[in-house]
Amino acid sequence: MKEIFNMLLNLLYPLKCGICNKICENYICENCKRNLSKIEFTKIKKYLVKSLDEQLYIFNYEGIIREKIISYKFKDKAFLYEFFCEIILKNKKICRFLESYDIIIPVPIHKIRKNERGYSQTELIAKKVAENFNNLKYENNNLIKIKNTKPQSKLCENDRKYNLINAYEVKNKLQIKNKKIVLLDDVYTTGSTANECSKALKNAGASKVGIITIAKD
Repeated sequence: MKEIFNMLLNLLYPLKCGICNKICENYICENCKRNLSKIEFTKIKKYLVKSLDEQLYIFNYEGIIREKIISYKFKDKAFLYEFFCEIILKNKKICRFLESYDIIIPVPIHKIRKNERGYSQTELIAKKVAENFNNLKYENNNLIKIKNTKPQSKLCENDRKYNLINAYEVKNKLQIKNKKIVLLDDVYTTGSTANECSKALKNAGASKVGIITIAKD
């Protein structure tokens, strides 16, 4: 019954490429996939000093990727989460990175911001990604943003360092203790957001915290 329903759904709302909008079997057509592969490099960076242990990012924050992220976050294009999930799940290096963690947590936005936007861009991607891994638990109600801070994108680099201090809190430390946590966000710029989230998780007892982002600015 479910298969029939999905077939009818695909007939009414066929899958379209997240870049060129052409009907295709997945959320990226073959032509756009080839073009994306030319700018994709999937880099992993290790940290020794920060509370964050490691970072993985897939693209530089420029060109078509920057355009799609902005559309996804600020132009009511929530459906693009499928496009970003496709990029993540088809990359073996990213999948191996995710398999080394116990829990995936989307970097939270404040409830006021979420209500204004209508959705959390990080939650949609993290939830779909977690569904494709047996040992990666999706958790979105434990790490919360308790301060409705100014958007990082509207601040200078120096102000970004202080804007998010003590902005995040862990509600249930027992769920975090001794776990390896991977955060998911859309863009990594100065690292202030990732570092503050990681600090809250490490203080709650997490044994390791990494972050995966679509792009790095």
